[in-house]
Formats: sequence, C-alpha cells, structure tokens
Amino acid sequence: MEIKIRNDYITLGQFLKLTDFIQSGGEAKAALQELEITVNGVVENRRGRKLYSGDQVVIEGHVFLIQ
Repeated sequence: MEIKIRNDYITLGQFLKLTDFIQSGGEAKAALQELEITVNGVVENRRGRKLYSGDQVVIEGHVFLIQ
C-alpha cells in the first residue's frame, strides 16, 4: 500500500498512528516493542526514525511504501 506524505519525512511513531496501528502517540513506544517492524529490510524500534519517500515499511506483514 502506498502512503503519501506532505513533508520531506514522517517519523515512525507518526506513521504508526497514520496507519491506525496505534491510536495515540503515547502508544508508540509499547507498539515498537510488540510489533514486528522493518524499514527497508532492517528491524526498527526507534519511534523517531525518519521515513522518507521511497522507504518501505513492513509492519506485521503489511507492506507500505512511502511516497
């Protein structure tokens, strides 16, 4: 699924909220501990990780492409 962002980047925590994996920013830290998340094939657990156009994020088997 393609996700379009308006700015140069979006943080992983914001991305989780945008894709409805979490309901609030406060849930991001716990979600990163519980969910299997990779960014461009590398396991990621930093909520502040910046995602740019062209990045591929996989959350629990759901594939997203940042545009």
